[in-house]
Amino acid sequence: MTATTQPRNTPLVTIGTVARDLPANGKVLAGTIACLNAAGFAVMATTALGLIADGRFEETVDNTGGADGAVKVVVRKGTFRFANSAAGDAVTRTEIGKTVYLVDNQTVAKTDGGGTRSPAGKVFDVDAQGVWITLN
Repeated sequence: MTATTQPRNTPLVTIGTVARDLPANGKVLAGTIACLNAAGFAVMATTALGLIADGRFEETVDNTGGADGAVKVVVRKGTFRFANSAAGDAVTRTEIGKTVYLVDNQTVAKTDGGGTRSPAGKVFDVDAQGVWITLN
């Protein structure tokens, strides 16, 4: 296909929420960064490799004593403000549009922590209260 020379109506999909399975004995907290682990189950963000940032948990759900997939949790897609990392690894306006990394269930950082952190998402904005990241 060649480049267009005319305006076009580009199709758009707007994703609101999705339901994800929790792993056995998993517990998640509303408002924290939702991730998928290597097995595809919803877990809270932490400093670890292999996590896929998936959105924000909309509810607190506890699957303690339950089997893999015994309960689901609602995850919202979108752009959310989370805590910024410490000064040496803080996200600044120069990272807008760039990938940042998961520190814990509510914090993101500029770097991958020497290869120990999974990507969190793209920076939408940075303000005095934290870092706005897009999680789709």
